[in-house]
Amino acid sequence: MTKFLLHDFIIEEHVKSALKEDIGFGDISTDYLAGDELITAELNTRNDGILCGLDVLKMVFRVLDKDIEIVSYFQDGDEIKKGDKIAEIKGKARFVLIGERTALNYIQRMSGIATETNKYQKAIEPYKSKIVDTRKTTPNFRMFEKYAVKVGGGALHRFNLSDCVMLKDNHIKLAGSIEKAVEKVRANISHAHKIEVECDTFEQVKSCVSVGVDIIMLDNMTPEQMKECVEYIDHRAIVEASGNVKLSTVNEIAATGVDIISSSAIVAKAGTLDIGLDM
Repeated sequence: MTKFLLHDFIIEEHVKSALKEDIGFGDISTDYLAGDELITAELNTRNDGILCGLDVLKMVFRVLDKDIEIVSYFQDGDEIKKGDKIAEIKGKARFVLIGERTALNYIQRMSGIATETNKYQKAIEPYKSKIVDTRKTTPNFRMFEKYAVKVGGGALHRFNLSDCVMLKDNHIKLAGSIEKAVEKVRANISHAHKIEVECDTFEQVKSCVSVGVDIIMLDNMTPEQMKECVEYIDHRAIVEASGNVKLSTVNEIAATGVDIISSSAIVAKAGTLDIGLDM
């Protein structure tokens, strides 16, 4: 899996902050028990899933001790099975033990998101739709969560508020109508920005088409309503479905012909993959 989003300087800055939080003024459980003796530990998975976050785990140990050696047998995006040895870590006992929890927190969470995303994307494989994330992410952890979505086979929505115009019900109420809201933002944004509008009625969809928005979000509509809107839009805009997207409903949504299915569940409701460090 080619690394993107997470450049080394981004990972290192985040990891240092995480280690500072976890170590505090010293590891009083380890500092008086472990020293420079060399140990070997195995990174093993206790669940099936999609691996994600290996480079972040490596950075945790690299920040603590540049001489720690890590040999990996898988890479991000690989399917891993219960019992697989993902990597072998050799280094000074003190630093392996100090970094263990922080390193596992990253890789367990990121692998959990990649695994959950993969379930959703596989559920809609017969259709053209793509599963994408939302901005319902953990503060200051968005880059890692978005990276995990991509590794799991999903696609990415906007990264932040400056990425794309997204007009929701409150924006429209403030402006007075979809037409007025679109007119105001279009007069001020860059030519490189797209405009998306959230719609929960067919009449709103018609308004969006009339003013030529780029993306129309069908919010909390039934599959029947979505299909009607998709047929009306007829490729004049990208069509996104959102709201009440679950693993049990995502296939039916994809069958309506929408281009994009956005779901906060692939991040917000993803669990952690059980990965352990065993000496």
